[in-house]
Amino acid sequence: AGQDSLIRIQVDLNEACFGTEREITVDSAVVCPKCTGTGCQDGDHPEMCLSCKGRGETQQVVRSVIGQVMTSRPCNACQGYGSVIKSPCRECAGEGRVRSRQTIDVKIPAGVETGNRIQMSGRGEVGAGGGPAGDLYVEIVEERHEYLVRDGDTLHMQIDISMVAASLGTTVTVESLDGPVDVQIKPGTQSGTPVVIKGKGMTRLRRGDRGDLIIHVEVHIPTKLNKEEEALLRKFADLRGEKSSDAHVKGQDGSIFSKLKGVFNK
Repeated sequence: AGQDSLIRIQVDLNEACFGTEREITVDSAVVCPKCTGTGCQDGDHPEMCLSCKGRGETQQVVRSVIGQVMTSRPCNACQGYGSVIKSPCRECAGEGRVRSRQTIDVKIPAGVETGNRIQMSGRGEVGAGGGPAGDLYVEIVEERHEYLVRDGDTLHMQIDISMVAASLGTTVTVESLDGPVDVQIKPGTQSGTPVVIKGKGMTRLRRGDRGDLIIHVEVHIPTKLNKEEEALLRKFADLRGEKSSDAHVKGQDGSIFSKLKGVFNK
């Protein structure tokens, strides 16, 4: 039998999610069109090797410390094929195969990710003497997306909003793999808050359903204020009875302590 072949192709996140079809070109060993795989010239056929009687191997008795031992090895006359070619094909030099570039259509299923391999039976290298072809494996390499990050079947996206929008709440439109999606930002949203959009993540391979899209909200705090803006913020703080020096220490149930415990308890 012939050897298996491997080729890698790149797909973008959209193609990985919804599936696609690709036309690829491979350089592979195919059956010689001149001799149709026999390796013989002008319609001849291989003849049985007289040295091994078609077995492809010869046997020999060898003396050893435990007595006589029968050993087998590939026949030197026919190189283990069991047959010999008297008039080799001039196209393939008796190999029964030649190198050729082929165009193959590949169907990429929805939900693939980097490292997944698609097996195409019988599309690999044809064996010597026109033997059965091996398989062709198409390995997926997923391209990096501009703003979406994949984690299994889940997609992650980060958006920045102003502190006013975070305080009052708003609706923002983001571009998902399915097109524009409206995201509701609740009043009082804190920086780092995740908003889950169900069913807008990656397709689950061989299942068809989809994971989620998680929007990570980051609240943008301005680094420079003009005098009018600074005065308004100070007035806002006075209305809430807050001082710029106020700070509240969280207990061990706070998020940072919970994360640290999770790390050290592993």
